[in-house]
Amino acid sequence: MVQKKLLLTCLLSSPLIFGQTVNEGGLYIKPNTEVSTLFSFENKESAQTFNNGTVYFYGDFINNGLYDFQSGEKTHSKAIFTSDKKQTIEGKNIANFYHVVFDNSTKEVAFDLLSGMSSEGEVVFQNGIVKLYSDDKSFAFLKGSKALNASDASHVEGWIDKIGNDEFTFPEGDKGLYRFAKISAPKNVKDVFASRYILEDKDFFATRSGKAGVVENVNTNEYWELNRMDNSEGSIILTLSWDERTTPQELLENAEENLHIVRWDEQQEMWVDEGGIVDAGSRTITSPATVKGFGYFTLATVKTDWLLDGDVVVYNFVSPDGDGKNDYFLVDNINRFPNNKVEIYNRWGTRVFETSNYDNNGNGTSNVFTGFTEGRVINKNKPLPTGTYFYIISYEYSDDNGSRMIKKSGYLHLESN
Repeated sequence: MVQKKLLLTCLLSSPLIFGQTVNEGGLYIKPNTEVSTLFSFENKESAQTFNNGTVYFYGDFINNGLYDFQSGEKTHSKAIFTSDKKQTIEGKNIANFYHVVFDNSTKEVAFDLLSGMSSEGEVVFQNGIVKLYSDDKSFAFLKGSKALNASDASHVEGWIDKIGNDEFTFPEGDKGLYRFAKISAPKNVKDVFASRYILEDKDFFATRSGKAGVVENVNTNEYWELNRMDNSEGSIILTLSWDERTTPQELLENAEENLHIVRWDEQQEMWVDEGGIVDAGSRTITSPATVKGFGYFTLATVKTDWLLDGDVVVYNFVSPDGDGKNDYFLVDNINRFPNNKVEIYNRWGTRVFETSNYDNNGNGTSNVFTGFTEGRVINKNKPLPTGTYFYIISYEYSDDNGSRMIKKSGYLHLESN
């Protein structure tokens, strides 16, 4: 098919106004058609624009009417915002895009997003930072939407909404630095999570200095805010990133051992430990299970001296094939601490195993995990599929200074085939 090209430089349905492209009626852009508007584009209150082709916006974008695409041909729909001058996206109504490309060479903030916007397809951050200026506006990624290529040069500063049950990496940052957060796939298609990243907010941390006993040094340079919106019930596993430019060096000296995610608990008024599984290669920390609450998160070190020599040792490979090797989840020395609890979660954050007084006695016949669901979970006593799981082991440790709860967490691989 021959690709059609149309250059819009004037009003589409009214007299010419120099320097502006205005739609006051109906505009339908067919698949395999390219349209360019050199000036600001305005979609009037009474107007409807359906883009199932490709539109290049070289100026501002103002939507007071309906801007959308027709679902039957939505994969052809693309909007490309490109210029060497700052562009504004605004209007009384939120425009709904499918594919979007941001490519603006303006340094620092290239796009002022005043009205919010939404996307159902791929959003490519090629060049230029997108900034929201109001807490009641957001960039919404609908079910199936993905953010690609986010970097220091191009990301979102402000609230990002994620709707749907997809795993998602928030393309967020602040003050010119990209600092993403990632969530596992929620259970429900209508679940909504909102996130933003804030750098260098001394007043915030000045009023949030309390911390649980196991928490040692809190990163007071940055935080992420992650909320589960009203009527959403899904739970998620959270991954945060670290960066030497924003994460204090003293937190990174032994990151693989003691760097965790912490959450500000409003009721207890302290930072509490959400655990942490460190991937040094990607510079990320992942909560070993679903987070216990929402709100503010950052990174912190935990007191590793509380984990003394001779405590439990975890063997994180299970292959229940009856050959006498790795037939169950072995935790050495756990029977020294009878006040214990073992929890195992799948990659979506669903708890598949839970028990108290875990007591592997060496023959695999006692209270152990053998690759089957147990405890207060659905499909009890069903075999679990091969894959990677997360474990949390909590146990009470006592010495001359009293008693305290110790927590260990990490990955567990189950080979059930």
